Amino acid sequence: AAAAGVGNSVVLMGATTGRDGIGGASVLASAELGEGDEAKRPTVQVGDPFEESKLLECCLELLEKGLLVSLQDLGAAGLTSSAAEMASAGGVGLDLDVAAVPLREPDMEPFEIMVSESQERMLAVVEPDRVDEVRAVCDKWETGSAEIGVVTDTGMIKVSRDGEPVGEMPVEALVDGCPLYDLEPVEPEGWIYGNRATLAPGADPEQTLLALLAAPSIASKRWVFEQYDSIVGSRTVQRPEAADAAVLQLPEAGTAIAVAMDGNGRRVACDPHAGTVEAVLECAQNLACVGAEPLGLTNCLNFGNPEKPAPAWQLDRAVSGLAAACRELGVPVVGGNVSLYNEGPDGPIYPTPVVAMVGELPDPSLVAGSAFVRAGDAIGLVGPFEPSLAGSELAKQRGELDQGLPQPDVAAVAAACATVRDAVRAGRLASAHDVSDGGLAVALAESAIAAGLGAQVDLQPLRERGCTPEEALFGEGPGGFLVSGARAELEAIGAVHLGEVGGNAVEVAAGDRSLAAGLETLAEAWHSLGERLDG
Repeated sequence: AAAAGVGNSVVLMGATTGRDGIGGASVLASAELGEGDEAKRPTVQVGDPFEESKLLECCLELLEKGLLVSLQDLGAAGLTSSAAEMASAGGVGLDLDVAAVPLREPDMEPFEIMVSESQERMLAVVEPDRVDEVRAVCDKWETGSAEIGVVTDTGMIKVSRDGEPVGEMPVEALVDGCPLYDLEPVEPEGWIYGNRATLAPGADPEQTLLALLAAPSIASKRWVFEQYDSIVGSRTVQRPEAADAAVLQLPEAGTAIAVAMDGNGRRVACDPHAGTVEAVLECAQNLACVGAEPLGLTNCLNFGNPEKPAPAWQLDRAVSGLAAACRELGVPVVGGNVSLYNEGPDGPIYPTPVVAMVGELPDPSLVAGSAFVRAGDAIGLVGPFEPSLAGSELAKQRGELDQGLPQPDVAAVAAACATVRDAVRAGRLASAHDVSDGGLAVALAESAIAAGLGAQVDLQPLRERGCTPEEALFGEGPGGFLVSGARAELEAIGAVHLGEVGGNAVEVAAGDRSLAAGLETLAEAWHSLGERLDG
């Protein structure tokens, strides 16, 4: 996205610019708002997925035809940051005329135009004799375009309105030369978040499982995704909640891409480094469950005030964990953003890095879902799964969260991902589902609910590894895959045999914590979030 070629034109493409989003992400990433700061609170960006789709298709055609010198999206701080980043990358300057920017609202001030975070906009550098061709492609896709500036050799961002200067600044001062925070990270001496028990004391295993299934972090998100069209464009291979990752076919290539997104602030709060590693690993596991190999990763880092010692330490450790996991998995980080200063009267939010990973799979017809498929299929466990109640959803519901998590073995989890991915691609598995929030009992219930088929399993193999019955049922940790299929196929990939699919209940033998719950009862708990949100 480097601006290049003195005299080349700067073209703004996409939606018109309005006051929506002024001071949005740029303010939220750099300031703490308290009582009496209502005037500082930014307006919310107004997104339009259809306009974004048109803009993306337009940009793809422009790139395919070789009509652009460079291209950059407009994100936090809008035109200011995008222009500065492009100029810095190319070692050039830019002269911009805000009067040429198509506006959604009248009487916008130059500074508003420069920092607006209106969505669905891209900035391009174009050779002057190709501007008309570029704008013709924009017209074809019914997306706006305007020539708003020129590349210079001054090393300055100069802003004018109708030829009248309104501001200028060295590019260096806006990018690499900007002042840095001098943070003082300090590990907190103990748990800094409240603990409130929500699970009834003495709850039996069935009651515990139902409470976990109803938890917002675990329950079905149908209430949310049904408000959107998940099959528009006819590329959807697996619908929401049918698999561990979204899968979209690429008809032109005969292949498909998979997308997974994960984040668990609860576990990151317990150990920022290990918790962030786990978030990356869970994304990789989700992709493996549909047969996809990771291509790249992006992230959003949501934290408290980094000018305070504890959130600064959390941020430092989380970024370290993100880097370590990505290096060991060989997955490049292609983008990301931050939302800092997220605090209230009771203190900061859980440190919550959200990770999104995209992968590729060669044959979309071989994608595995998370639901069991056939009665009589064997159920097995793959991977270096070592369940612990530390940082678990059960610990949260009992009001027992505290610092500390077991340290994940990234290499072992990566090897398990490869095993499952290869098995899915070979058509050896009927289903594959990663074990995450709520542990193995929740994973079993989710696969059973999705299929309308019960399961009978015995967790003795986990107990033989030293797990207590409760850890075997509800313990959490990376590296576990719940798979089903022909027993011989599961044995061939080293799966530990747990039981088989069938019946109308989930029955789990776990010593004195054994449980049995009917599918209807489980499904009612899992789907209860939508009813609660509807009031």
